[in-house]
Amino acid sequence: MAVNGACFFAAGFPTTVRCCAKPSSSGKFKRNPAVANTIRRFAVSTEESITTETTTDFVEDGRLKKKVVDGEKMNPYVLELEKTELEYKSSRKGLNDYFEESRNFIKSSGGGVGGPPRWFSPLDCGSRLDNSPLLLYLPGIDGVGLGLIMHHQSLGEIFDIWCLHIPVKDRTSFIDLVKLVEQTVRSENCHSPNRPIYLVGESLGACLALAVAVRNPDIDLSLILANPGTSFEKSQLQPLIHLLGIIPVQYQLILSYMLSSMTGDPLRMAMDKVMKGLPLQQTAEGLLKDVAAMSSYVYVLANILPEETLLWKLKMLKSASAFANSRLHAVKAQTLLLTSGRDQLLPSEDEGKRLRRALPKCEIRRFNDNGHYLFLEDGVDLVTVIKGASFYRRGKCHDYVFDYIPPTPSEIKNICESNRLFMRATSPVMLSTLEDGKIVKGLAGIPSEGPVLFIGYHMLLGYELVPMVMNLLLERNILMRGMAHPMMFTRKKEGYLPELSSFDTYRTMGAVPVSGTNLYKLLSSKAHVLLYPGGLREACHRKGEQYKLIWPEQSEFVRMAARFGAKIVPFGVAGEDDFGEIVFDYDDQMKIPFLKDFIKSLSEEADTVRTGLNSEVNQDIHSPVVLPKFPGRFYYYFGKPIETEGRMSELRDKDNAHELYMQVKSEVEKCLAFLQEKRESDPYRNLLARLAYQSTHGFDSEVPTFEL
Repeated sequence: MAVNGACFFAAGFPTTVRCCAKPSSSGKFKRNPAVANTIRRFAVSTEESITTETTTDFVEDGRLKKKVVDGEKMNPYVLELEKTELEYKSSRKGLNDYFEESRNFIKSSGGGVGGPPRWFSPLDCGSRLDNSPLLLYLPGIDGVGLGLIMHHQSLGEIFDIWCLHIPVKDRTSFIDLVKLVEQTVRSENCHSPNRPIYLVGESLGACLALAVAVRNPDIDLSLILANPGTSFEKSQLQPLIHLLGIIPVQYQLILSYMLSSMTGDPLRMAMDKVMKGLPLQQTAEGLLKDVAAMSSYVYVLANILPEETLLWKLKMLKSASAFANSRLHAVKAQTLLLTSGRDQLLPSEDEGKRLRRALPKCEIRRFNDNGHYLFLEDGVDLVTVIKGASFYRRGKCHDYVFDYIPPTPSEIKNICESNRLFMRATSPVMLSTLEDGKIVKGLAGIPSEGPVLFIGYHMLLGYELVPMVMNLLLERNILMRGMAHPMMFTRKKEGYLPELSSFDTYRTMGAVPVSGTNLYKLLSSKAHVLLYPGGLREACHRKGEQYKLIWPEQSEFVRMAARFGAKIVPFGVAGEDDFGEIVFDYDDQMKIPFLKDFIKSLSEEADTVRTGLNSEVNQDIHSPVVLPKFPGRFYYYFGKPIETEGRMSELRDKDNAHELYMQVKSEVEKCLAFLQEKRESDPYRNLLARLAYQSTHGFDSEVPTFEL
């Protein structure tokens, strides 16, 4: 039977869950302590000791190791990163917790086998923002509602989480489940009309989310669908409906098959651990432990899905799939699809492609090495996925500045790991300028307090970004918010541009679409902002244009910086053009008709940055053909900060603003000239020389450079 409104039950549930309390109606922003602590990490006092010569590395257990030179203090952010990472790893739940808490659900009288479907909120979600969006989790055919158990803690910091529990013996039809969720959605929308509601569903739950979205097009819904059950007719589960009840032994085979889909391939997981460098003895012990645990999992899974319940859920999944598929055209909600490449139960990879074409506001994220139960697998962090896709918002529209959640220690660790080889190959040298004009190694000259506006040269293909952003974060505790091309965030139409998922890391680290509005918001929030006046035209420059500033003639950014008293830090970067030589540039490509048409079609897929300016600055989207060379070393030089505080009235005058604009440009050119001259005296500029040094001093050691 259907349940009228949202059902809130506390009695009978295990102590790991609580009833769903009504959210605050004050409408005032109250920062979640966990998020506030994360944000506070990105602000350091000018009185703190700054290490100018350090190297950073992650050891096998995930801890961050910082080598200190001359006894100077560690960056407080690095210390907190190490501590928080250890706490995160020790508190993060796993598959064993899912089965153990599911067993508790089954044992409890109210939450086990009896009663109607109901909502609960896990206790381990912790505190959250008062104005957090509501997240309703809709489970798959297991119905327990603990499918997000590995993500409760991180999700609970930014969402108000309610999970749907469907008792084992409950026989509520799919349509009545739709009505239950629908009534909850309508009730909460009436209570907080400006708060978005997220529906997170996997397999059966994804069909449920789609059905609710179809019936409520006027409610602000965001859908996150993991391996949707809309592909049931093409799956290996569909024939099992006829086999169950005819061949009794089939039930045990199905349970074993489902369990293997949840726990993964033990041999493959063991090989993965070996490839990661873990000791063979530790790998073997872990494998034996996993096999022993699987025997207890079978018993719990049999209690979650007894034969009659399994048959009922499979039939429900069939009807749910048909219901959702017949109404896909009416889905208007913003949708994020998560598909697995090794889903043994549903053809999710192909289904993701189909749904992406069918749903108008849909993005997709692929997990090629994961199975059907995506949320229960290690290495998948739902919060990271949501942040990377810019899918988190607190109001009607997503705000790239004020809806941004800073990266967690775990996310920073993963980004560092993924760029480890690149950082070693480029061995970046960081130089900055103190207030007295002295040039020093390291980033001590970068102002700690914002707002700060970094203005510099965009090198070939923009490869200088990663070392610069990561070194500022790890050495100075400064999160640089980059102004980026709109093609990294939205598309006007599908085509040949790289998928948006290619830019998830940039969004996780704080990149925003370049616009006057976003620059205003960032500077007003006292952020450290990165802006390239040359933009795409400079990053995709033509033959013979290396280290040439290609900026607009009229002044930009100056008056906005003066409005908030921002410090302007000019900087130059040298070395990337040593990486490769442009052999086929934009001018060459535009001479070939089919390439010219291709470039024009690429440019039509995304918004442009500037309109009405001369063609020297505007640039069609394209990629120059580059002949690789030995990796050159990267050199960064941040000039003396230029003060704009107290100059707002003066810089309202166009001539004065243009004069300062040209001064900044001149300083950037001086930084470039300085680096090009000084790198000639670097004995370790060549990659082979750096490798020889590191072979004797350790590959994590800092390679010396030229004398200042």
